[in-house]
Amino acid sequence: MSRIVVLGCGAWGTALALSLHRRQGHQVTLWAHSDELARQILGAHENTQFLPSFPLPETLAVTGDCTAVAEAEIVLSVVPSEFLRPVLGRLRPYLREGQILLSATKGVENQTYLRMTEVIAECLGKAAPGQGTAPTVPLSAPCSLLPVPCSLPIGALSGPSFAQEVAQGQPTALTVAFKDHTTAALIQREFSSETLRLYTSTDMVGVELGGALKNVIAIAAGIAAGAGLANNSAAALITRGIAEITRLAVACGARRETLAGLSGVGDLVLTCTGSLSRNRTVGQALGQGRKLPEILESLGGKVAEGVLTTRAALGLARKRGIEMPITEQMELILNEGKNPREAIRELMLRPGKEEH
Repeated sequence: MSRIVVLGCGAWGTALALSLHRRQGHQVTLWAHSDELARQILGAHENTQFLPSFPLPETLAVTGDCTAVAEAEIVLSVVPSEFLRPVLGRLRPYLREGQILLSATKGVENQTYLRMTEVIAECLGKAAPGQGTAPTVPLSAPCSLLPVPCSLPIGALSGPSFAQEVAQGQPTALTVAFKDHTTAALIQREFSSETLRLYTSTDMVGVELGGALKNVIAIAAGIAAGAGLANNSAAALITRGIAEITRLAVACGARRETLAGLSGVGDLVLTCTGSLSRNRTVGQALGQGRKLPEILESLGGKVAEGVLTTRAALGLARKRGIEMPITEQMELILNEGKNPREAIRELMLRPGKEEH
């Protein structure tokens, strides 16, 4: 049995907690950012704000107590990218040697252009390989005295997955990536079930960037749908979108074949075509002429990561000297109010290129 704490009780965090609990053999705790939110979820026996209509079993613990993190063997972070640093700042004293940290957040941090595993490592003061480790501390040690860990394995979980379908127990396949294959294989064993299948990878860059950048293309696909464009347009956006994602990911050190897998093409196709995609929904509303602030307000606190990731992705692309025309147009639409139809027109009128 593994003791697992899931950080973040949004739809995706709640769905993963349900999946891990359904698997049996684990002690699962869903951590909320406040005691009040934890009490609301416990009182309703479901996450009415982010994942309604999915009853939470009584044996699935929900808490806002930071000390719960100290007891975990696996810490699964599903905190939205914009809140990851402050959350880790609160939880850092409760982490200890021997734990495994796994990120399921699909985003790139603005300004720093760091992937989520890089943000986690930076927040924890993680030492570079070969620079030593923090002393091992037993679980019985007072939480306030736990040292800052320096050598915890940090990995990423990504792939084509809607929270609602995972919560329903629909068959889902994801990729788990760690630098060390042994750790990836351990998570594969601990998380896999009849409804959740995991594949391992050591390409953390490719897995994380594939999962994050596809959200930008999903907004574009939504805009095309909202503007009344049909299947030809959607197919073109998806195909050229994966070309953009692959160019940038490879420039950052990813393996090209990773972007042809679950965390690349698989996640992109799902998010660009599925009606449950929040990023596609935001794009569709933009294509229909609605304004971004109004659209985000209508999400009721749910996060469309692609809105923030667009600027970060473009900054990272410019830093690496990579051309990303779809992402550039999404930035102009989201942050400068450009007319979506004009953006589509400019994409179509770009100078001719060879496909490869």
